[in-house]
Amino acid sequence: MESGTLKSVFRFFGFLEGGSLLLLLGIAMPLKYLAGKPEVVTVIGSIHGFLFTVYVITLIVMTIKTKWPIKWPVIGLIVAFIPFGTFVYDHYYIRSKYY
Repeated sequence: MESGTLKSVFRFFGFLEGGSLLLLLGIAMPLKYLAGKPEVVTVIGSIHGFLFTVYVITLIVMTIKTKWPIKWPVIGLIVAFIPFGTFVYDHYYIRSKYY
């Protein structure tokens, strides 16, 4: 896979993973605790778990294929646990001159 295409795939899954985390924390969790709908967390949580796994796999592949210095994937993994983290990571690291 070409580096530019790989970067696009990584960015795509970064946005999906970040969005699914926001849905989980901003919609599913309040529905579970305020409206008594725990099944929403089950569904969105499963989707988020899948997208998180795909994000990490694409991060590993991108690191290997592009020979990224180790600090970029470590930062990429850490920000996946922070709401809005993948969006900030994309803006400052993926789209920057550092890539």
